Amino acid sequence: MTGVKNITACALIIGNEVLSGRTADANLNWLALRLTEKGIRLAEARVLPDVEEVIIDAVNECREKYTYVFTTGGIGPTHDDITALCIAKAFGTTLERNAEIVRLLEERIGKDKMNEARLKMADVPVGGSLIPNPVSGVPGFRIGNVFVMAGVPSIMRGMFEGIAGELEEGARMLSRSVIAFLPEGTIADGLNAIQERHPATEIGSYPFRKDGVFGCSLVTRTTDKDELDAAVEEIREMIRDLGATPVEENEIDPEDLPAG
Repeated sequence: MTGVKNITACALIIGNEVLSGRTADANLNWLALRLTEKGIRLAEARVLPDVEEVIIDAVNECREKYTYVFTTGGIGPTHDDITALCIAKAFGTTLERNAEIVRLLEERIGKDKMNEARLKMADVPVGGSLIPNPVSGVPGFRIGNVFVMAGVPSIMRGMFEGIAGELEEGARMLSRSVIAFLPEGTIADGLNAIQERHPATEIGSYPFRKDGVFGCSLVTRTTDKDELDAAVEEIREMIRDLGATPVEENEIDPEDLPAG
């Protein structure tokens, strides 16, 4: 599909609590789906510890490599919330206390309850712009192509929707899935050959076993409809050649699949 930009993104999920298993990340799947809706391909995701040099290195690497970088987590009031400081250092700048955030904090908490820990949430890298927070009031921020958002899912989603309109949209990803009631090892060689003939198309195999029946869902993804149709037809032909009947997911009632 010519004339349409390939827009890419990376997600950096920041927090020791995610790596330790104490907190289950609930942001990545939602973010990936929303980006896909806008024609932005989430090309990479990383979970990072609360370690300054690790965060700085990851931000600098990814902001050069991808169109957009989205971070979640590490912008609260505690000692281990170091994302803002790390972003500032990655961009070679310093933090400044944002008067608008201070005002929002005072309205929400009250001047008499303000302390240095809470004021820390008002520190934004010089040159950054605010990302509105319709849920709890304290904004995130954007600097360059890096969007810094909260880790709490409801807040992150509210922040993302506030900046979604600013994002450049790319070619929408198209997808079709074909179910093969064959073991994955049986289709592996043929599927590899199809992938080699369609290098710009993503083809994935996702095996399942239900009621003693082996099978796999073969998912084809590309931005080009003609390419999608061609690759899927080759997959269907391969399945027929192996003695099975290809079934596209939209052609079968989920109730007709083998039960778990």
